[in-house]
This record gives sequence, C-alpha cells and structure tokens, in this order.
Amino acid sequence: MTDIDWNAGTWTTPPSSVDVSDDGMLVVAVEGSDAWRTTSYGFIHDTEHALLAPVGQDTAVEVSFRLDFSAQFDQAGIFLKVDDATWIKAGVERSDGENGLGAVVTRGVSDWSLSPVPGWHGRLVTIRASRSGDAVTIRARVDDEPWRLVRVAPLDPAALVTAGPMCCAPSRSGFAVLFTAWRTGPADTSLHPDG
Repeated sequence: MTDIDWNAGTWTTPPSSVDVSDDGMLVVAVEGSDAWRTTSYGFIHDTEHALLAPVGQDTAVEVSFRLDFSAQFDQAGIFLKVDDATWIKAGVERSDGENGLGAVVTRGVSDWSLSPVPGWHGRLVTIRASRSGDAVTIRARVDDEPWRLVRVAPLDPAALVTAGPMCCAPSRSGFAVLFTAWRTGPADTSLHPDG
C-alpha cells in the first residue's frame, strides 16, 4: 500500500479544524455533521467531513484511526462517493452506548448495518474498501488482527468514485478523530481468503 498525502483530497464539508502532524491528521468535527438519506428518519443529512480523492477500478483504499468515541453517533471510517445520492460510509459508530462496526450504503435512500465491537475501544482501526468488478468490498480490522468482512455492495464499474477518511459528530461538539493512515493499492484478489 502507498500513502496518500493528507493534502491530496478535497473535503465534502470542512471540519471545525484539521491539524496534520507526524502522528497523522487530527480532525475536529462540527456538531450536527452526518451523512444519511431518508430511510426511517425522514431527513437528508449531507454534512459529513469526508476527505476525498479519486479511486479507480481494481483499487483499494484504506483509512486507519484511533478509536476513542464517547457520544451517541460519534463515527469515523471511510467514505466513497459517486454523487449526492450514491455513496457508502463504513467504519465504527457509537450507537446506544457501544461501538459498532458497520456500513451505510446509499443508492437514493440509506441502508445501515451495524455489529458490536466492544473490544476495539482505544485501539487502531483500519477500514479497507476494495473496488473490483461491479462491487466494492468493505473489510475492517483492529491493530494487526485478521480482516473481517463488513459489506459487499454494488458499485457501477464505470462510475467515477472518490474515497477517503470520514468522520461525523451528529450529537455533540468537540469530537476529535486522529487518522493515522490513508493508503491506496491494488484491490483484493478474492472475496474470501484462501483455505
């Protein structure tokens, strides 16, 4: 994997502050920031803080961050965008008192999946989006543990897609995320590990 420069992307919505150092990129989210379209809640939120750069076919993008969430719906991970109504966010989100690993896949309306990861707090999380054929495969891991499959979602192979680190703070001010890596490389060779 090859590092992507923190200055290579463009923010969908500028965060409250960004500080790039040798440790990575510290992002402070704006209170009320979020990404969602309609389903169940009836609203459209498109104020996520996503730093995006082009990602081609047969390419993977990884984002790593330190997991230190405390408020309802604190979230960080990776964001892939085709247009305002076609996007995916995947990562960890704090919901109902626990951290959950999941994804929101949006094609006109949003679809959310979430699974608890109680042992991940305070550790380094990496989210990987691998674009191949007519799909994007989302995987995640904590520290150097094995990759977990999070989601396989349809993605038009001809679409122009941008991707990169994302965070949101729907319910509070002062939420900060330390992103430690943003990388790109070849797409995963298969959906399932050998053996």
